[in-house]
Amino acid sequence: MERSRIALPIGITLDRFIKSKQDEYPNAAGELSQLLRDIALASKVVNREINKAGLVDIMGYIGQQNEAGDEQQKLDVLAHIRFSRALSKGGEAAGIISEETETFTDFKNKGKYVVAIDPLDGSSNIDVNVSIGTIFSIYKRKTKPGTKLTKKDFLQKGTEQVAAGYVLYGSSTMLVYTTGKGVNGFTYETTLGEYVLSHPQMKCPSDGKIYSINEAGLQQYSDPTIERYLTQCKKDGFTARYIGSLVADIHRNMIKGGIFLYPATSKYPKGKLRLLFECNALALIVEQAGGLATNGSKRILEMEPTGLHQTTPMYIGSKQLVKSLLGQSKKK
Repeated sequence: MERSRIALPIGITLDRFIKSKQDEYPNAAGELSQLLRDIALASKVVNREINKAGLVDIMGYIGQQNEAGDEQQKLDVLAHIRFSRALSKGGEAAGIISEETETFTDFKNKGKYVVAIDPLDGSSNIDVNVSIGTIFSIYKRKTKPGTKLTKKDFLQKGTEQVAAGYVLYGSSTMLVYTTGKGVNGFTYETTLGEYVLSHPQMKCPSDGKIYSINEAGLQQYSDPTIERYLTQCKKDGFTARYIGSLVADIHRNMIKGGIFLYPATSKYPKGKLRLLFECNALALIVEQAGGLATNGSKRILEMEPTGLHQTTPMYIGSKQLVKSLLGQSKKK
């Protein structure tokens, strides 16, 4: 007889999962765990705002650009405020650098960590009700806790991340994160108001048949390798899937196997994706799940950041697909 759904276990909540893993970080004394909870709490608030976006006046552009030159949407700014407040009040983050601000914010506390965050990725999809996301990186500050923050606290290689994650606001809301010991995904259970473990020990398939790129920009791409690679993908029967929300494209390829390509262009010769806010976090997650992430010549996580809003090309996803792209690059 089929077991009644009412008797099925709810599963492990994010809070309980974080507590169970706390012993793996004896030097963190619980601060890292609390910081992850603060981010999770803010994401619930942002999720609520997104879900009612069409009912209240929080959609549309505000008439100004962020540091990357993107038109800011009202929800971009709202998400930035929500995460900044949650991290400031939590007390474990000493400061934050956001894609929506020119420089970092010093919370002037004794926190040991700093956070780099893209509060709401995929702005162009907000008004049309397509999946969007949040991307975050956590680093240990370089300067002494209690002192004034400096740029060097934020300008750290991706290998220095102590945790990274993303939140996907889609048909269901998911929080996926890593602390360098594998990747776990949690789905938001709205009736409980809790994230519940739904994707334990996520693994990115080593191969796949999906490529994700904005092919409309093909003539602008600086590297001829890209056209050769895409031609080969089509010969091999690949499927093109491009949402235009970075988190959604990466998450799909994490689940199904695939490669995401964002090359340099004539307009953006150094690439457009932000190293600190987007690439480092996603590279750590994908590598922890068994995939690869490169800028075409160097591992993303080993890139030396020189500016808070530094950009880079990025090729990320299933290991064999990224290796195949790099193999095409060597044929130049």
